[in-house]
Amino acid sequence: MIVAFIVAAAVFCGVILLLIREIRRSPGSMKWGKRPVWKKRLRIGFVLLLLIAVCVGIWSVLIEPNRLVIHAETITIDAWPKELNGLHIVVISDIHTGGPFIDEKKLNEIVEKANALHPDLIVLLGDYMSGNNWHSHRVEPEVTAAALKNLHAPLGVFAVLGNHDWWYDGTKVGRGFEQNGIRVLDDEVVELNWQGKSFWLAGLADLWTRPQHIGETIAKTPPDATVIAITHNPDIFPNVPQRVSLLLGGHTHGGQVNIPFIGTPIVPSDYGPKYTAGHVMENGHHLFVTTGIGISILPMRFRVPPEIVLLTIVC
Repeated sequence: MIVAFIVAAAVFCGVILLLIREIRRSPGSMKWGKRPVWKKRLRIGFVLLLLIAVCVGIWSVLIEPNRLVIHAETITIDAWPKELNGLHIVVISDIHTGGPFIDEKKLNEIVEKANALHPDLIVLLGDYMSGNNWHSHRVEPEVTAAALKNLHAPLGVFAVLGNHDWWYDGTKVGRGFEQNGIRVLDDEVVELNWQGKSFWLAGLADLWTRPQHIGETIAKTPPDATVIAITHNPDIFPNVPQRVSLLLGGHTHGGQVNIPFIGTPIVPSDYGPKYTAGHVMENGHHLFVTTGIGISILPMRFRVPPEIVLLTIVC
């Protein structure tokens, strides 16, 4: 990355010098009593466009992917029990260890920032792995799990697996997390008690790589229970039973690139931009999708910064 920053700085300085040169450059000799200033204006305009392109490239490849913002949001759920009012959940997804800027130092930063929010519950929504390619390298899941074991919340830390984890070896990834004290919910449920009132957390399997047993999993909870479900891919949202108060998902990375006036050109969803990021409500049914932390396919983010989410659930 140091080499990339040096090259980027050299290119930026080169374009700035070119712009200065064009501004100082004479528009040319007199023709018909006038100087052809339009040619100079065209050259300056072209260099300015080039400078904008270089700045956007540097920002989206070398700066924004290395950011880590705290996204705090409050979700109001009409049927949410008053006893659970104000529950704080930290949501972390799509770390992709081994990708650009995602090393041991960044893992420790994720843990430090998440713990500093003092959440009641922490959920990890999958895709901890990266592949071996030109911008990323594989890091064994035990390394990621060993760092994330330092996450702390009174109600615990729970995880689900994503498509990249199963494309590598989901069993190994899950075992690495379990051995480090992070319970993986693969079509499983767990009862949690907060301020004298219980609710259920249901972990649903990844849509792209695993058989789907959504109804059967939710049926493991009592019929009148308050249920929060976590999964990797938010495309399961239309199939989640109505009695699930809130579904939390990741996977989309928020599209990674959000172009002004155009939006997110590429979203890995069958529903287009519908479940790209943030709070979605359909027929009184709630979904929240985080933009995640790492990158996939293209090593860039533009107007979609990596985030740790702090959700506050109120009635």
